[in-house]
Amino acid sequence: MRVLMVSTSYPKDPSDWKGVFIRDMARAIANKDGIELQLWAPPGELPEKVAAAATPAESAWLDQLMAAGGVSHLMRQHGLASMLAPAKLLYLLWQTYRRHQDVDVYHINWLQCGLPLPNNGKPALLTVLGNDLKLMNVPMVRALLRRNMRTRPVAICPNAEWMREPLEAAFGDVAQIKPVSFGISPHWYEIERSPAAPHRWLAVTRLTANKLGPLFEWSAPIFGGTERELHLFGPMQEQIEVPEWVRYHGSATPHELATAWFPHATGLVTLSRHAEGRPQVMLEAMASGLPIVASDMPAHASIVENQRSGRLCDAPDSYHEAIRELEDPAVNAKYGAAARAWARDDFGTWDDCAGRYVDIYRSLLTSRHA
Repeated sequence: MRVLMVSTSYPKDPSDWKGVFIRDMARAIANKDGIELQLWAPPGELPEKVAAAATPAESAWLDQLMAAGGVSHLMRQHGLASMLAPAKLLYLLWQTYRRHQDVDVYHINWLQCGLPLPNNGKPALLTVLGNDLKLMNVPMVRALLRRNMRTRPVAICPNAEWMREPLEAAFGDVAQIKPVSFGISPHWYEIERSPAAPHRWLAVTRLTANKLGPLFEWSAPIFGGTERELHLFGPMQEQIEVPEWVRYHGSATPHELATAWFPHATGLVTLSRHAEGRPQVMLEAMASGLPIVASDMPAHASIVENQRSGRLCDAPDSYHEAIRELEDPAVNAKYGAAARAWARDDFGTWDDCAGRYVDIYRSLLTSRHA
């Protein structure tokens, strides 16, 4: 089965944190029997058995796009780049789809990348993150996507169950809506935790106002002393003033988090107000046995089982209570074990995720032939 996968995100080198999950996804799918995978994505080292689909010129442009923060980031900045970048992306994808007419299935990451699909009837699987839901409000986008979907078997695969309802409302009559959870690399499950003193709480996020939410405001009264520390990791994508009591480290690679930080942390904190899908760092933290303290929103509630694998908070008081409760070693160990067991049972590894995708490929091909 010949599969063309497209993505606008991919790690440039082993130290790059951006798009690591796309590399893991591609590697696992390519390792499945009978799959020939070509990947159209920004330049970076490809896994064994994965062939590059982008031309040198396309790779160079995608590299520039990644350096500028990606399409979503550019669109949030407004200005000329916010209009030109999406148009150029769609043009390059239009060329790519027509250059690879011999594939059996398209695996398209993010809804916007499905807009230039050719009218050839070939099946398509489209993955969806929380950001993609905003795209449906852009004039004509929903109508154009529906037009492309009517001519082929389509599976829309959000990475979280909570997105099913809006996607069913928008596309349920022209596509199957099949939530597929991303996998987790096996090494996260192998981490042995020994929380250090003082308590180290980690926040791993892009630094934007929505992604941070009330993190600084709610944390200020209980952090900054000798009892606990807040360590913040992630790229600065908006002009955010980080308080002096926050230990800001900039971006960190998954390897750095897995070896230097997760084993000795008390837990992971996220008070995001952003339109999340199912944040990969939260899955990796749970697989590592880290309890999570999170804002009470659908994306987080689909991951954190409140008062079992972590705590959901809707106000400063409940946040402070959660931090103090999870600093008890016995409670922390209990929640951490529940988090790891839940991650293993519900998400498994990238190999499990690849199996879910390949089953959908086969189902789509069967539908087309029928």
